[in-house]
Amino acid sequence: MICPHCEKSLLRKERPGNVCGKCGRKYALDPRTNPLQLNDLRVRRTALGLTQDGQVPCTSEQLWYALSRKSLRKGEGGMGCGVVLVIVALVLGLVGLGSEVAVVAVIGGLALFAGVGMMVADVTGRGRPRLTREAFRTGPLEAWKSVYGSLPPGVIDDSPYPNPPSTPDAEPAPGTPRDRLFLVCPDRSVAVFLDAAGLTARYGVTLVAGPAALPATPGREPVLVLHDADAHGLLLVHRVRTAQPTRPVADIGLPLGAVHGLARAVPVRGERPPANVMQGLASSGEFSPAQLKWLGQGWGYPLVGVPPAKLLAAVSRAVEKAGTAADPRRRRAASVGFMTWPEESG
Repeated sequence: MICPHCEKSLLRKERPGNVCGKCGRKYALDPRTNPLQLNDLRVRRTALGLTQDGQVPCTSEQLWYALSRKSLRKGEGGMGCGVVLVIVALVLGLVGLGSEVAVVAVIGGLALFAGVGMMVADVTGRGRPRLTREAFRTGPLEAWKSVYGSLPPGVIDDSPYPNPPSTPDAEPAPGTPRDRLFLVCPDRSVAVFLDAAGLTARYGVTLVAGPAALPATPGREPVLVLHDADAHGLLLVHRVRTAQPTRPVADIGLPLGAVHGLARAVPVRGERPPANVMQGLASSGEFSPAQLKWLGQGWGYPLVGVPPAKLLAAVSRAVEKAGTAADPRRRRAASVGFMTWPEESG
């Protein structure tokens, strides 16, 4: 590996205890000792790309996904070895046909069994994180902080859910529109990102974690729903609309049809959703049988996988559109146009 301090190439024996044998300085991550094969230079380079050189924030879970993409796509990485073992088993089988040596057949059978097992493990392991979000936070990121004293440049802590600017049932502050915007976002990391990026302060958005946190009294305040493209996320919009029948509800989450099968969108596989969730999705009539089967296996695309700048831009556009629709003054201004030149009177 390359030392992140002196940038000299180091053999395994030249870096005992994560200390460079050439410059004597300690580093955080050794690719030989963590499941994602991370090193300090790769983490810095990835964080720099996500934050666009510090222009936007990035949370630890957004960094987790970016660093996990390769392993999520490749699974356990045993496909190549499995194929080799199967080929060896077939060769040994052919040799064993013309031989009376039973050990050849036994070795061939074992090689075939091991090869097929490795190939199956690789396929079933695709999409399953080698390191969970929590394990990433308590493992590599803690090791990073112990060496450098803080998270990688531009990365913010996403452990606390952001406090909403006001409680749902409280009166709006003087001078603010009566029709406030509520943004339902159950993903803690994405909510922290949007808050840190200034979206809540800029647009007066109230962030809530789920339908239960919305006002219990009837109202006309718009509700935006931001969600993952997985079974639970795709059903969330229907749950919000059922819980808030008097409010306009807009789905601004990841649409499954826009990312399913896209080469750049790497899915994550989790636990299979319960039967009632799948029944709700099936009854909506929005998804094909193939999509329902895929979702039922636990597959999905997480919001933390969307590049931070792209996610912020998309949510900002949705909030601006909803705010314009909810505020009569903004509707009138939008109909005139900010750059509209007044007509000369004749």
